[in-house]
Amino acid sequence: MNIVDLGSGPPVVLIPGIQGRWEWMKPAVDALAQRCRVITFSLSDESSSGAVFEPSRGFENYVTQVGDAMNQAGIRDAAICGVSYGALIASAFAARYPDRTSALVIVSGVPPSWKPDRRVRFYPRAPRLLAPVFCLASLRLYREIASAAPGVLPGIRAALRHGVQAAFHMFSPLNMARRVRLLESLHLEADLKNVHVPVLVVTGEAALERVVPVRMTHEYLELLPGAQAAVLSRTGHLGLITRPAEFARVLLAFVEQAAGMPTSRRRIG
Repeated sequence: MNIVDLGSGPPVVLIPGIQGRWEWMKPAVDALAQRCRVITFSLSDESSSGAVFEPSRGFENYVTQVGDAMNQAGIRDAAICGVSYGALIASAFAARYPDRTSALVIVSGVPPSWKPDRRVRFYPRAPRLLAPVFCLASLRLYREIASAAPGVLPGIRAALRHGVQAAFHMFSPLNMARRVRLLESLHLEADLKNVHVPVLVVTGEAALERVVPVRMTHEYLELLPGAQAAVLSRTGHLGLITRPAEFARVLLAFVEQAAGMPTSRRRIG
């Protein structure tokens, strides 16, 4: 399997979102690597991942991949951080392998209760044909990207930079459609009762979040009693790439304190 293993310090496993490519998170990977050891990868059904995906195992392929990446890196346990769709993978891993999870971080995460709305159900009908439509719909994220940048021109440059990164590491419409369908048989609510490690739930500002509403990500606060909440200002769904240094600061502060963290919920950042 192809993994990215950078930096030194407390280990953090970073799991990508529904597009499946670790490269989309590169600003966050680079920022985290300055203060910790970060391990990441593309999801196992991506051809670039070098991993095995067994269709009969469905969503469990992604959960197993987390442990495989840790084994390959020679890591016994780590903070498991899931981004958007990856939050479900991270949560499932923490529930199934508590001895390998030192902490759990949910970043703008899709909750277990999520069901695809009319717009999301529209794309899997003909994923290849609808890929350009999906890309055009992503233009709604410009306001968020511009808000994180100081001024109009920096905002435009940041949007172009993120667009180029996505274009060079193109998502697979077929894989994304399959990942949505795999959630139809996923039931995590009961499993999450087995999670007893420190938990941090990170979101952007509600007014700038255009992908997974903050109120939905905050369902994890109810499912995981004692979870803490953090808000990245001036960003929405893309905080780990629009404000990577701040994201790394918040995450590492939590990870470094996780061992002695009180279970009462409080706000970070």
